Amino acid sequence: MLKDRRVQEEGGRLAGKKDWLWRRAAIMQAIRRFFIEQGYLEVETPLLIPAPAPEVHIDALGCGDGFLHASPELCMKRLLAAGYPRIFQICRCFRSQERGQRHLPEFTLLEWYQAGSDYKKLMLECEAMLSFVVYELGYGFTLDCRGARVDLHPPWEMITVADAFDRYAPLSMSEALRTYCFDEMMACHIEPALGIAKPVFIYDYPLYPGCLAKAKKDDPTLVERFELYIGGLELANAFSELTDAEEQGRRFQVAERERAAMGKAAYPVAERFLTDLSSMPEAAGIALGIDRLAMILMDRSTIDDVVAFAPEDL
Repeated sequence: MLKDRRVQEEGGRLAGKKDWLWRRAAIMQAIRRFFIEQGYLEVETPLLIPAPAPEVHIDALGCGDGFLHASPELCMKRLLAAGYPRIFQICRCFRSQERGQRHLPEFTLLEWYQAGSDYKKLMLECEAMLSFVVYELGYGFTLDCRGARVDLHPPWEMITVADAFDRYAPLSMSEALRTYCFDEMMACHIEPALGIAKPVFIYDYPLYPGCLAKAKKDDPTLVERFELYIGGLELANAFSELTDAEEQGRRFQVAERERAAMGKAAYPVAERFLTDLSSMPEAAGIALGIDRLAMILMDRSTIDDVVAFAPEDL
């Protein structure tokens, strides 16, 4: 009897998501229409790869002799290097030990890349894409999200990370970096204040080990990177791409040393990516969380509401 009751409860939860899943599908269909109309090629790259990028705060999920990708970034950049100038992909990605109201260990990511672009141009394209999706789905340009009413009319706000620290944090960005509390300040003070009245692009981040972003010419301690926030929720991460293979290799080595100091497993070197990187044109790329976009547009507080199955349902 207990088993029958559990089956009924699980079936009820799945049936209760029907409206959310229809709306989620409409979001992805609108995204595809935008990129197809803009002349982008939709691509598919392998989920199983031999070597991930060694990022300090992201742990790839091992699978046999390889890894399930945390992002399709490395393979998509190899396509850029091979002469594909405008590409996009919607795919499943995997990250170890990520679970919470905003996180899943398996999630859906949109990534797109454009040759001859940079992070400032990509901000405008991201704004245009999301405005297109909102219009196509009939949401209007005022959105109730996480207890706030967000005005989606462009142009959206743009603010540097340093200015965000001055505006919202109890200490400056340079002080936070010097005292090793940058991430804590971002999570506790800055992120909850971003994108409440209007979506905001926060840009010019400090250079992190392993980062694949291009350094700023006038200040090499910063990279040409932005994140998009709506309703206090991070939605997208983007940058002007680093195309210097030697510099990228050095950053990977630094990241591996930091991972080792934290007791994390070493990764194989992504040799083919580094080889192809020298042929990659100047470009910009962005990753946008489909699950989080669905949370924002449907005003849901937990990511479980906008996916068919959470890990605990399996």
